[in-house]
Amino acid sequence: MLSKRPKVLIEDWLPVAAIGAESQRERGASSALPPLYFLHVWWARRPLTTSRAAVLASVLPAYSEEWPKELKQRFPTEKAYHDWFLRFIGILGDPVHGRKLIQYAKDKGIKLPGNPYGYPRAFTHNPDSGDLKLMKRLLEIAWGDVSVCMSDPMAGGGSIPFEAIRYGFTVHANELNPVASVILKATLDYPARFGTKTIGDTKLIDEIRKHGMRMAGLVEERLGSYFPRQKSENIFAYIWARTVSCPGTGKPVPLSPNWWLQKGSNPVAVRITANPKWNQCRFEIVHAKVAIQSNPDHGTISRGTAISPWTGDTIDGDYIKAEAQAGRMGQQLYALGIQTANGKSFRAPTRDDLEAISSGEKELQAKLPIWEARGLIPREPYPEVSTDPRPLRYGMKTWGDFFSPRQLLALGTYLEVFQDVMAEARNALPKELADAVQTYLALAIDKCADYNSRMVRWHSSRGVIAGTFDRHDFSFKWSHAEFDAAHNLFPWTLSQVEDSYKGIAELVETAQLDLFDRSNGKPLERMSISQGNAQNLSALKTGSAHLICVDPPYYDNVMYSECSDFFYVWMKRTLGNVHPEFFMDELTDKDNEAVANVARFEGVGRGNKRDLAEKDYERKMAACFKEMHRVLHPDGVLTVMFTHKKVEAWDTLALALIGAGFSIEASWPVHTESEHSLHQAKKNAAASTILLVCRKRADAREPVWWDDIQGKVREVARKKAAEFHEAGIGGVDLYLSTFGPVLSVISERWPVLTSEVDEKTGNPKALRPETALAVAREEVIALRKQGLLLGRSVQFDPITDWVLMAWDAFKAEQFPADEARKLALALGLDIEEDLVRNKKVITKKQNFVALQVPKNRRRKGMVDPEAASFPSLIDAIHTAMLVYEEDGSKACEAFLKRTGLLKDNQFKAALQAMVNAVPRTKEKGKFKRPEAGTLEAMCLAFFEDISTPVEEQPAIPGEELRLFGPQEEEVEELETDEDVD
Repeated sequence: MLSKRPKVLIEDWLPVAAIGAESQRERGASSALPPLYFLHVWWARRPLTTSRAAVLASVLPAYSEEWPKELKQRFPTEKAYHDWFLRFIGILGDPVHGRKLIQYAKDKGIKLPGNPYGYPRAFTHNPDSGDLKLMKRLLEIAWGDVSVCMSDPMAGGGSIPFEAIRYGFTVHANELNPVASVILKATLDYPARFGTKTIGDTKLIDEIRKHGMRMAGLVEERLGSYFPRQKSENIFAYIWARTVSCPGTGKPVPLSPNWWLQKGSNPVAVRITANPKWNQCRFEIVHAKVAIQSNPDHGTISRGTAISPWTGDTIDGDYIKAEAQAGRMGQQLYALGIQTANGKSFRAPTRDDLEAISSGEKELQAKLPIWEARGLIPREPYPEVSTDPRPLRYGMKTWGDFFSPRQLLALGTYLEVFQDVMAEARNALPKELADAVQTYLALAIDKCADYNSRMVRWHSSRGVIAGTFDRHDFSFKWSHAEFDAAHNLFPWTLSQVEDSYKGIAELVETAQLDLFDRSNGKPLERMSISQGNAQNLSALKTGSAHLICVDPPYYDNVMYSECSDFFYVWMKRTLGNVHPEFFMDELTDKDNEAVANVARFEGVGRGNKRDLAEKDYERKMAACFKEMHRVLHPDGVLTVMFTHKKVEAWDTLALALIGAGFSIEASWPVHTESEHSLHQAKKNAAASTILLVCRKRADAREPVWWDDIQGKVREVARKKAAEFHEAGIGGVDLYLSTFGPVLSVISERWPVLTSEVDEKTGNPKALRPETALAVAREEVIALRKQGLLLGRSVQFDPITDWVLMAWDAFKAEQFPADEARKLALALGLDIEEDLVRNKKVITKKQNFVALQVPKNRRRKGMVDPEAASFPSLIDAIHTAMLVYEEDGSKACEAFLKRTGLLKDNQFKAALQAMVNAVPRTKEKGKFKRPEAGTLEAMCLAFFEDISTPVEEQPAIPGEELRLFGPQEEEVEELETDEDVD
């Protein structure tokens, strides 16, 4: 051991660009996600590559010249050590270059000849015994021990402890949520315990398949008549519209936001007809040009208000809600998706289809008294206190109401069959193996509920059913889809669970290696899972964890307990006898969950409900971090992953960490999140996960004054922003990347006092971290403006500065109003008065703002081609752009000459900055943002001295790279299921 407190690698160095590129690659193609994602929905899972890098870099030592001779021979230079680390975590090439190749191919609309990365995905790499032994030696050097203990007190979907197990660490995973606790058992425990090996005369995977197929056969026998099929067809989707009675005629009005069945090169839609002689609307399947001409984008409902096809009258949203709450909202089947020998197609429902549905409803009514007596149907009420009241607004009072009658018949039948099959399995298998089989079959049933509720939708662009948790909430679906639950649903979910288990077991195979001679520990002896509050980690002794690596709840980002209740009510019925300690309550624990849940503070006490929710989150996180401080080894490392762009969330996190006795030693931004949504309106989420590396802070010091360290904060923010920008971090993430280093400055000097006086005590107020973060933002603005000007320093008016910084930071037309406000404050502007009312550069609606294009500002009188001068440079730029777009090059040149802008150096500098700020993303050779094309055309025509960013053309790999896998598995696809997030 080199010193009492070993300096670990992550305090010194982390290859953020490579880890980020590989993490995006890991999640880029939905067909090739890690097997954990297919096991069960869990929200905001961290990429395995980032988790692996965070764990290993937090325990491996930083490079040292004091290392013993054999290590110096193995790693003669620091670079050799760093290169080994990259290979050790599975990065066997240059993923940054690979991503550039993919983006280049997208821009040009071309296909690459082979795998652009040149090696398999990093998460598929299992370390060999030689590298594991080398790691063991490095751990001895750093810690004087090889039995390094890693704890994740908020383990969620299990990415972090899973990677720690793969590398042979002693692992403790804790989770408050019972649903996540079951996922941890199925992700960490059973794959390590049973793997793919033979136990007695069988394998777990074989038993899952055997008993699952037995279930599938019985389900088909019992439900087949309720899902009739025409000769040689396979039904992949029933597509329904919810209905309410037309106020004028009393006839059912099918409610759907659109009538698309299939988009793309072979469009298919339904055309609705309402003949006064009929009692129901009828639907015709239309194709190609007829489909487009039927105007399927216009459905019968938009923003909660409907149009009656019977009368053409508007149906008020309050009427629709009242009908739903009174139990009078129905549904009408309007199309079936079918697979035949000729391929996929759609057809209208037949008499047989409708009679089978009616028979199914009657069968459900006959079964309900028996099932309810046996407790098979979830009648637990949907919580009245919830951040998402939409289910209650639309009449879904209990969790059973989330399913149509035939869907509920199917799930009730699944549970009946499940109980019968598991009784057989328990007679034939040892208890531990039977428990595992039951757990995985229960997960398959959960997946059935997820993909066959009234909250699923037909995804007409992809031709698939999108699950209930297509988003992180319970968004109401006017038009919903349904699986063929007799023939297709359970076999599909079973295959997903089987494949997931097999993939997880193969990835965790290295945990079977008996790495640690001293303890001679097998995987299960080196792993424990507990279910409980992270504020009380009773399973861990004081000072026992060398590393705590945690991905805490992100403020108000996901209401885990509210969402997971959907699964809890089914798991309680399928797994209550296997894991009784998980399912003792009616629903999941909301009281102890560390999230900023505003709904819990509606009408409670005094004060703003958002402030109360924030304080509650801060109190809980502080208690969690205080407990982590207790169990952390005196020289241990706490690595916190955080992905949130709100300063309030960072402020709360920082106070909780500092208050618990930690100092922040290092901070690394890893670009983990997919960019699919970054150019879509209202989705400017942070794309980077910030890794905060913390240590136990030394004993309390004398307070310091904010005025005395503000200069240091600015210096650090400026320096780190430059470093991270050089490493490829940009946009919102560049601002966030400075937050960690700035918090490090104040945490190591804590307490920090301000000149403000607390009126109650008369003492100086302690610094709120958000004050330091505001300083960091100012420094990033200065750095980025200089960057947009290619290193020059030119003064513009504040309005122009704001528009430039908004494009540069958010890379999109629309973004959150709160972020716009903070940017405005940093530039001395008021968002409402200056940006919305006076200059009209943005519009504001609810919680979002939108940058205005030149033609919109002309309508508001801010852009005038007849003007001789302009109060703001952005007005001049917008006017020139408008003239060029509407009247052409010659008219624009005349305008520039008349106004003197053609030779105005300040105007040209602002134009240069604008060219660099507006996103230049292309697709098939065309700019996605028209502004980028106009700006480039103007510069090429009139301003030879203004440079446009050079389009990089990376080297394209040859055919020989095909051996690593086909290109289509590497091309990013649109993510549609929240398993990925």
